[in-house]
Amino acid sequence: MRDGINIAKLGMPSVALVTEDYWPQGDFVAKSLGMPDAPRVKLPHPVAGTGEANLTRIAEQVVEDIVSKLKGSGEL
Repeated sequence: MRDGINIAKLGMPSVALVTEDYWPQGDFVAKSLGMPDAPRVKLPHPVAGTGEANLTRIAEQVVEDIVSKLKGSGEL
């Protein structure tokens, strides 16, 4: 979340990728940094170490949401 918010504050479109286990922490970080509506996409947990095939499957599931949020993030 911090990286995504810092990039957005520089005027560049960004979307944070956050696993479901860390979603509440993402809420806290976004609010504490003054950007409670920072764009983000929820991923299943865990992602790391689950294999290339699983990473590909997850990417295919979220790519449209990522692109959509990037296109709509100009107001940040």
